[in-house]
Amino acid sequence: MNRPATPDDAPEGSPGEFRAREALEASGIAFEITRHGPVGSLEEAARVRGLRPEQVVKSLVVRRAEDDYLFVLVPGGRTIAWPRLRALLGVSRLSMPDRHVAREVTGYERGTITPFGSTRPWPVVADERVVAGPVSIGAGAHGVAATVDGAALAAALGAQVADVTDPEPGATPDAGESTAAVPPHAAGVDETR
Repeated sequence: MNRPATPDDAPEGSPGEFRAREALEASGIAFEITRHGPVGSLEEAARVRGLRPEQVVKSLVVRRAEDDYLFVLVPGGRTIAWPRLRALLGVSRLSMPDRHVAREVTGYERGTITPFGSTRPWPVVADERVVAGPVSIGAGAHGVAATVDGAALAAALGAQVADVTDPEPGATPDAGESTAAVPPHAAGVDETR
């Protein structure tokens, strides 16, 4: 499953994938790389990766303060619950950086962002649903993902695990969850696929 990465493993023009793979290997967790073409939806991404939509994890970059960012790992079909995330972090304000800033602070463009191989080691918050079993996380390039055990993922990243998400508007809630509406300000964030 894991074998040492070489620069030849990364497609032309994809140093991000090489960085992500090196970091995955250095973490010591077991992973499987999946490559696929462009996908048009969360459901399609899950299907081509052989997983359920809620197992596809988005790595979102959140700005806490000037030059202070963090990654939030969000299961597919869910969005950040901003009040709970602010309370967890003890701050009154958080924001999403634009795509240029996100690239500057992680080394990855949107749609490829992952904590693995980020140019800066920002803290990680993982929604509690991420640790429930196998998940797929972006691996530094479009159409490239790593399938890992969610608990091992959180441990390897030193993630703070907490309930920090709500179902996306129109998403089917997980079993036993409330169907309460998501506040409008919490919707519409970009996904890593």
